Amino acid sequence: MVLAVGAVACGPEDSGAKSAGSGASGTPQKGGTLSVLNNEAQTDFDPARLYTSGGGNVPSLVFRTLTTRKRASGAEGTKVVPDLATDTGRPNADATVWTYTLKDGLKYEDGSPITTADIKYGIERSFAAELSGGAPYLRDWLVGGAKYEGPYKDGGKGLDSIETPDAKTIVFHLNKPEGEFPFLATQTQFAPVPKAKDDGTKYEEHPVSSGPYKVVKNENDGEHLVLERNPNWSGANDPERKAYPDTIDVRSGLDQAVINQRLSASQGPDAAAVTTDTNLGPAELAKVSSDKQLAARVGTGHFGYTNYIAFNPNVKPFDNPKVRQAIAYAVDRTSAVNAVGGSSLAEPATTFLPNQKAFGYTPYDPFPAGASGNADKAKELLKEAGYADGLTVTLTHSNAKGGPKGPEVATALQDALKKAGITVKLQGLEGNDYNDTVASTKKEPGFFLRGWGADWPSGGPFLAPIFDGRQIVQDGANFNTGFLNDPSVNSEIDEINKLTDLAAAAPRWGALDKKIGEQAVVVPLFHPVYKRLVGKDVKNVVISDWTGVLDISQVAVK
Repeated sequence: MVLAVGAVACGPEDSGAKSAGSGASGTPQKGGTLSVLNNEAQTDFDPARLYTSGGGNVPSLVFRTLTTRKRASGAEGTKVVPDLATDTGRPNADATVWTYTLKDGLKYEDGSPITTADIKYGIERSFAAELSGGAPYLRDWLVGGAKYEGPYKDGGKGLDSIETPDAKTIVFHLNKPEGEFPFLATQTQFAPVPKAKDDGTKYEEHPVSSGPYKVVKNENDGEHLVLERNPNWSGANDPERKAYPDTIDVRSGLDQAVINQRLSASQGPDAAAVTTDTNLGPAELAKVSSDKQLAARVGTGHFGYTNYIAFNPNVKPFDNPKVRQAIAYAVDRTSAVNAVGGSSLAEPATTFLPNQKAFGYTPYDPFPAGASGNADKAKELLKEAGYADGLTVTLTHSNAKGGPKGPEVATALQDALKKAGITVKLQGLEGNDYNDTVASTKKEPGFFLRGWGADWPSGGPFLAPIFDGRQIVQDGANFNTGFLNDPSVNSEIDEINKLTDLAAAAPRWGALDKKIGEQAVVVPLFHPVYKRLVGKDVKNVVISDWTGVLDISQVAVK
């Protein structure tokens, strides 16, 4: 989910395009400096603390992992491929044991060899409280992971569930079958860390590189990062990263409007610049679209993310399924899409899973409301629920203007539901207050706006956190906001997780999405579309459907 906020889309309109804009023609060459202009700083530059998968972003230039994503545009980029390992992993019969072998000739920036002991140690240190923040799956999946506190407290014992019989072999023992373990192995927690170079929370200042670039400057906790070539990296054992520029200069803390202005003007160093976190807004997009040269430099990307209405069935009247169904029929998705900038920036959604094959997307609409809602059907259901004269409810939303959970979307829903006899009062909350309220089982409202993005392109990390009853968290951040605890849903999640054939698993995730959707514990609204500018001299723009982020490892500036 964190990734959904920070690593959104950037790429060419034609997902197979090899360049962006008229100034970026020609064969990509090595050399030059790529500038990255960002709003948010690249904080916590430690592989244990980062929450990012698949590669294509700044950390993947420094940290290699056991697996990564295929660096290709569109759906082809949703495939997991080997990185440090020779393959994507060898499971036992029930996918509870996974074995990997390292490639030959792997080296750190200082020329020392990368070993499986380093990968084991890198994973173990991610369990330390002071290095928390990364993906939580290992604590749940690894045998003994739930109670492990990291290498600084284990007296050198380590995690028995990670075995390294030799310098090139590593074996993982899991609590349960996990056919998607190769996806998890793309997370930065699987990056090697040499124990002798680990200095705890200070490691982020100069992490030891296993990728094509090393950190030579890290100012103000990631506000200014400078990366230069790692002389001991070899493209011969890393076919995914092209590593064209000599230097990557990342500057953050910039106003988003300023970023887009600089990319638009493309003066001086900004001609060879990109952004990994700033989209074009509706007004900016309208301006850019009227200029053919600028429009040629606008990339379109899709990250698997869904914005939706969430219900708390423990709060009346949302305990009545017919009330939830009535709201589903009353929703005007066209007005919701328009509230976030129109069809160029969002696509209407009737499924919880994003409309990409990798997720197992299966088209369905259990409560067909059409493009602008079905008020008559909604009124019919309200009458059956005992609310023939209508009802009044409160919708909780974020106060962040222009956002997918903000007042504009809330007002659009308010207007649509009014046609069905539902009076909606709006309750806006500020950022942290909003997040804390909707994620608390004790404070969760009955009717609110929510969003979810997957950690990798599969139905598993999309459906399980939101609908698996065993993942309801009573005393922490809870994402199963509908408190769904259906044994048949839980069981099917377990059965699909046993599959190592991900192509076979995908349609089963789609069928499960349909089954859950019929219970109306959420109402999908829209999937975001991202639009971004690149500098006029940027070449070889690649954007995949994994993260929707421009892949820095492919970009050239000469």
